[in-house]
Amino acid sequence: MLKEFKEFAMRGNVVDMAVGIIIGAAFGSIVKSLVADVIMPPIGLLLGNVDFSNLFAVIKQGSVAGPFATVADAQKAGAVTINYGMFINTIISFLIVAFAVFLLIRGINSLKRKEEAPPEEPTTKECPHCFSEISIKATRCAFCAADIPSP
Repeated sequence: MLKEFKEFAMRGNVVDMAVGIIIGAAFGSIVKSLVADVIMPPIGLLLGNVDFSNLFAVIKQGSVAGPFATVADAQKAGAVTINYGMFINTIISFLIVAFAVFLLIRGINSLKRKEEAPPEEPTTKECPHCFSEISIKATRCAFCAADIPSP
């Protein structure tokens, strides 16, 4: 059973999938940092110093009544919150990842199209009388001497 598991785990698809998951997780953390540290601060600044990660609505007050300046303060007080600002950050992260994957797939598809050469024009045709292969320019068959109608 251990041998079968080893064969399963070492198959190409499983290893490729594991590498993809690891790279995807690393890419996800890069995108999360890009959104939180690079994209959202200027957007927040343009919208009047809004920090999207701290946009939230208090559903139930905690042991200490609000208002709370940050989500961390609300959670420390035991308040129940809906953190819609973090949700906005997550949506933007998703859109960036989806766009990056789109660009990757688009690039791969264009490389595949370049690799696939267009089919060559035929240089021969079949004689309709003796079914021998003759030049596409031929007007008479070299094998049976029959006249070949031009297309």
